[in-house]
Amino acid sequence: MQQTTLCVPLEVKPESCSRLSALIETLKQQVDEAGDPALPNFRSIHERVPTLHFMSMSVFPSADYDPMFIIEANFDGTPGVFWAQLEAVIGEWLRPMLRCCKRPLAKDGELYDAVTALGSKVALAPYLEARTQAPSVFHHGNRGLTRDRILQEHALFLTVRDEIDDPRRQGPNTYQESGCDTSHARLRAKMRPLFPWLDEPAPERITRAEHVWDWVQLIRFVVLALLVLSLPGLLLASLLRWQVYVILVAIGAVVVFGLLYANRKALAGSEVVNRVSVKLLSPQFLIPLLVGAAVYVLLAVLVLSPVVLAVHAVHLLTELLGLQPHAASLSALWAAFVEAAKAVSLGLLSVIVMLPLLILIVRYHELRDSSQDAPPIDGRMLREMVRREDWIVQNHMGSIVLIKPGVLRSTIIQAGHYGLVLLLRATATDGYLGSMRTVHFAHWAFLNNRSRLLFFSNFDHSWGSYLDDFIEKAHTGLTLAWGCGVGFPPTRLLIYDGASHGRQFKNWALASRTVSRFWYSAYPNLTVDQI
Repeated sequence: MQQTTLCVPLEVKPESCSRLSALIETLKQQVDEAGDPALPNFRSIHERVPTLHFMSMSVFPSADYDPMFIIEANFDGTPGVFWAQLEAVIGEWLRPMLRCCKRPLAKDGELYDAVTALGSKVALAPYLEARTQAPSVFHHGNRGLTRDRILQEHALFLTVRDEIDDPRRQGPNTYQESGCDTSHARLRAKMRPLFPWLDEPAPERITRAEHVWDWVQLIRFVVLALLVLSLPGLLLASLLRWQVYVILVAIGAVVVFGLLYANRKALAGSEVVNRVSVKLLSPQFLIPLLVGAAVYVLLAVLVLSPVVLAVHAVHLLTELLGLQPHAASLSALWAAFVEAAKAVSLGLLSVIVMLPLLILIVRYHELRDSSQDAPPIDGRMLREMVRREDWIVQNHMGSIVLIKPGVLRSTIIQAGHYGLVLLLRATATDGYLGSMRTVHFAHWAFLNNRSRLLFFSNFDHSWGSYLDDFIEKAHTGLTLAWGCGVGFPPTRLLIYDGASHGRQFKNWALASRTVSRFWYSAYPNLTVDQI
């Protein structure tokens, strides 16, 4: 079952920022029936957009850019159906919001003109789809669970609880006096008329095919990474005798590792020792690396030995004709494989130089990066955020930060994001983000020609405890994903320190946040653990 996370970033006309915020507040008041205790919150959205898990609307002011209006959504199925359903419910409010936004300079400008013209009835869904931004990293805590299934199982839980512990029951509780099997059979008989789907097999959260495809994508990423890292070695090995090449690689590895070792320590006062560390020899890292290396060697050997393919074609032809392959053909086949395997092995050997060399260059920049010890925080906005939080068990946050310049670091960060999302899809299959049990849906996305980084999260409990969870249990992934932000706490070797600077990181994250003026949750009383 496909689940989708996306956002629609739209630049706002500076003079219309206040009006846009007021329109979002008006929409919230119109569709949030919280004033009537007999009606559920956001009833119209809940009933008419049946696939929606979470949705938010936020306006991000900035001294470096014009304000940004962002619609974030997490839902079941494909975007087309979702946008059509959403437009049917709140389209009359969305259209004036879009009029507060700037006309895109790209080809979507004509669509913008059509949907924002006075008296326009043109559908909004095509424009919103055209402006949609895909995430660079995302996590689905409720992966494989449709919204309907979550709500149905919650209703079952409440009914079972009331049946077992009914305060109106007179006399002894038969469930306490009976054995487990008897109680279970009696309880199931009571529930079956109310929940007929109990007799149906539960659908798979993640199918075997989907799980296999996740691992295939992760291994493909490893193969491509090894190919890029070994290309210089492949070229150099073709120009030198293999003995000279191996000596040069050994010398290069000693020099690079030596420099890396000499620069391994953090700047004075910036090192953080964590109880949780990256276990590079753990199965989730080691298995895709070893399998990817094996696949890379196999594919590279086949690609680099066209003679093998030609000889193999001759073999197939002779077998079809009933003839026996000649010994010369067999020897040519073997020689081609040997030469190709030798070239690939020599090229792969250069990875022990190229990978630490890239990390060394990044480390050079890390030692010269600036960080913010006391980033400016808007007091009025902070009070507004605090006022809107902790009304239910869940909360929401959005953040936009500037990205540090540099072609190499930008490439590494983007590759890191891509590898991180593939690793999460392959390993985080039980609803939890590592040992974190508080994230429903979260994602990062690059904005403004990859000059800014957006982060959205729908999580349990307070904002402070949520970041404490990240700092304690997922600081390495957080540092890799967010460490490219300007002013981020000092990082070391891409994944160390950084987010582990608890107070400094919290202040930095808080300064980049904005008010979530509109936020919808389909099941506001459920935690990730309960789901």
